[in-house]
Formats: sequence, structure tokens, C-alpha cells
Amino acid sequence: MDDFSGQEQQTSSSVFPPKPVLAQKSQNALVRSLISLFIYGLLFYFVFGQNLAYIAAILVVLIIHESGHFLFMKLFNYSNVKIFIVPLIGAFTSGKKQQVSQAQLSLIILAGPVPGIIIGSVLFWINKDLQNETVKMLANTFLIINLLNCLPFYPLDGGRLIETLFFRENHIIRLVFGIISIICLAVMFLYMNSLVMIIVPVLIGLEIYNETKHQKIRDYLRQEKINYHIDYENLPNKDYWLIRDCLIMSFPKKYASVEPGKYDYSIAEPLLIQHVSAVLQVNLKLDLNLFKRILVLLFYILVFVGPLILVGFYL
Repeated sequence: MDDFSGQEQQTSSSVFPPKPVLAQKSQNALVRSLISLFIYGLLFYFVFGQNLAYIAAILVVLIIHESGHFLFMKLFNYSNVKIFIVPLIGAFTSGKKQQVSQAQLSLIILAGPVPGIIIGSVLFWINKDLQNETVKMLANTFLIINLLNCLPFYPLDGGRLIETLFFRENHIIRLVFGIISIICLAVMFLYMNSLVMIIVPVLIGLEIYNETKHQKIRDYLRQEKINYHIDYENLPNKDYWLIRDCLIMSFPKKYASVEPGKYDYSIAEPLLIQHVSAVLQVNLKLDLNLFKRILVLLFYILVFVGPLILVGFYL
């Protein structure tokens, strides 16, 4: 998929039908999250053979971490905010908002690990006199999971914060950053002998591959003066079918049954709707000057280094 101009010339006079609307799932998001949480705990028990107290501690840490993201997304008026639990891997929170503030996005990212790090540090400080093994385990769980999330690798919170502050709009730097993250995470998981987590850098690699193709489509849309900084609901019908054609030509194996330039709804339409939405981008408001970004970065470093100093001091 290097040239779309011929396809545009063939279809410029076509009549474009209304873009399809993806039906909303009726199942409650909270129910799905609870089911995922149960499956996560069950698999963790059978795969790693950990005791129930440790599994419960991990689930509590995950819930508090993702609740921080969730609450700040709600505070900043994100829509369709949901928490997803990925068995054996972790969890993530998603939401929709077309006009995104750099400052708000930074706060949303920090709202995940910061509460857990504070709770873990307080528990660690309290336990220096109690010397209770359960409290120690809980403190370590809060600190380890949230500090790992602060590592400056994508898609961890630390990596997402660095990206948001300095190069979210630069595709080339994001690509290099993603490749570095894959290498570092793969080495870290191999060092930790956590073979299950190797799936994370693999998934990042697939995301980078897809994003590279998406960026080529955006470059073409920019040349054609087509606005892709828009949400799906406001996307013009013609632009939907044009982006759809680009995707079909970019991913021929994935959409082998769909013919570009033929504007009929296909069985693959729900997948194409999601894929078109992935090409569209939010409008990022760069409301943090260099001084403010450095302040946020220093706070992030303090949050990451502070607990390590605390633990080292009492050991």
C-alpha cells in the first residue's frame, strides 16, 4: 500500500452509502470486568501455584491502579470508560474523547501508579515496627507492580507519560521508542524468567507494524486534505469508504473477502469499523510548555525513585 491515487480516481464519482453503525454490546461492562478479574485470579492460581492471599493482593493492586485511571477519565469527561482485565498479563482502562489535553492525559496516566506507590510506601513504613509478613507482602505487591508500571517503556505508564510529554505527535520517534521498549521488555522478562509475559513485546511489535501502515494511510489522507483528526461519529460517509478502501489494500490477507471500490456492507464490516476508528486520531491540545513538562517529569522521577530510597534506607 504505497499509492492510493488510482483508487480515488476510479471512485470519485461514486455514490457513497451511509457509513455503518456498530451496534453497542448489551452486556454490562462491570460484569465483563468482574468475570475477567475472576478468570485472572483463577489462571494465576493454577499456572503459578501462588497462595490465595498473594493472588488477592495482586487483584486489589490492579483494581486500585486501574480505578485511578478510570476516575480521572470520568473527571475529564471521557465517554465509554471501561476497565479490561487481561488474564496473566495485567489490566488497562480505555475511554473516548476527541479533544485531549496534554495536561489532563498526563494526570490520567499518573493517577494509576501514584496511589499504589503511596499506599505501598505507607504500608512498608508501618511494617518496619510491626514486622508482619502479610503486611510486608502487601506492601511489596503495591510497590513492585506500580514501580514496574513506571518504567519508561511503552505501553507501561512511564513510557506513555514520556510519549505524551515529548513526542506523541512524532511518528518516527514513537516508532524508535516502541522498538527500544520491545527490546528492553523482552530482556527484562527473560531475566525474570517470566516467559508468559514475552507476549507483551510481541503484541507491541504487532501494534507497531499496524501503526506504521496506519501512518501511511494518514499521510495519504493529509495529501488529499481529508481530516482524520475526527471521531467516527462525525466522519463523513465518503471519508469512511475511502479509509476503508485504504485498509483493504493495506491488509489484503486480513480483508481478502472484501473488494475495494465496491461499497456494499460485508460480513467483515464490524472489524472494518473498528479498524477505521484506529486510523482516526484525537486532537491533542499541547497545553504544557517546556517548564511544565519538566516539572511533570521531575515529579514522575520522584515518584519512581522515592520509594526505592525509602526501601533502601530501612533495609
